[in-house]
Amino acid sequence: MIENPSREEMGQMLKKSKRIAVVGLSNNPERTSYMVSKAMQDSGYEIIPVNPTVSEVLGVKALKALKDIEGHVDIVNVFRRSEFLPGIAKEFAEIDADIFWAQLGVENEEAYDYLKEKGYTVIMDRCIKVEHALTK
Repeated sequence: MIENPSREEMGQMLKKSKRIAVVGLSNNPERTSYMVSKAMQDSGYEIIPVNPTVSEVLGVKALKALKDIEGHVDIVNVFRRSEFLPGIAKEFAEIDADIFWAQLGVENEEAYDYLKEKGYTVIMDRCIKVEHALTK
């Protein structure tokens, strides 16, 4: 069963975090991933687009995979369909980021269990922008 941290805990995580890698970030301003990531960027977070199909999003060069990111990542925010989460969870564990965050409507128990067993913080089916707004 997927259990998210409390809203208060999510707020603390967001206050401590600076760098957010966004898997599946679209360069289309109409897409939720773009709107959410732009709002987070406007709030002072460094956004790192991870999408092999685009070259740049929000003025930042897009990377093909999580492993291409230099330096530490605080949060990996995932905008991909639920069935892709197990593979993304394995990539996440390889870069040893702090928080695996799957957006609203995205959850997968296999990925959740895999990451929890390794001791990671996992949030699923929650919008990072909403949690940020509610916990500022």
